[in-house]
Amino acid sequence: MQAALAPNVTPRIIHRGIEPYQLTFDAMRAFTDARDEHTQNEFWIVEHPPVYTLGLGADQSHVLAAHDIPVVQTDRGGEVTYHGPGQVVIYLLIDLRRSHPKARLFAREFVNKIEQAVINTLEAYNLAGERKEGAPGIYVSNGQWQGAKVAALGLKVRGNGCTYHGVSLNVDMDLTPFSWINPCGYAGLATVDMKTLGVTVPLSQVQNALAQNLQDLLTAP
Repeated sequence: MQAALAPNVTPRIIHRGIEPYQLTFDAMRAFTDARDEHTQNEFWIVEHPPVYTLGLGADQSHVLAAHDIPVVQTDRGGEVTYHGPGQVVIYLLIDLRRSHPKARLFAREFVNKIEQAVINTLEAYNLAGERKEGAPGIYVSNGQWQGAKVAALGLKVRGNGCTYHGVSLNVDMDLTPFSWINPCGYAGLATVDMKTLGVTVPLSQVQNALAQNLQDLLTAP
């Protein structure tokens, strides 16, 4: 008997609106705990009230002055980052064993595709982004803000190949809270948003553009 094709390859896009980080974090873990081989992959698009999140290997000392912003320990990789209003956040609830139609999508390739989706999204607004070796995320590649971080990436990949957490892209934010941490563990790392780079665009437009680029790259043959 011929084996069936892997079901539900294309992720379903869920708009969760503005939501406290802890609520989303708990929901991601519950979703991943409950999923099975038939559960459709999902992208969760969300905007968080101000929050600092710590990766599993994060050094608490990189939070220089939290002020009144909550600090949440997570189970993703990476160091400390900031989420807040005006930032696109997309969480990737993916089964890597069946997310690619022709072959298993391994974690390193998965990260590369997420980064490329951000680069493609920025390019559509005539902004140039690039990767940095050993520093996950996307950085401005030219101009006055060359080297500044515009997008962050952090994932959890469970032993069964299921992922959660995801990617954030700064669109139109109050960037001050980034100065109260060492972003991603790098002292003095400049952080920028699309508005500062000269692009004023509705957050919803960038949310949809990034989600579409992620879908295209993660389901392409």
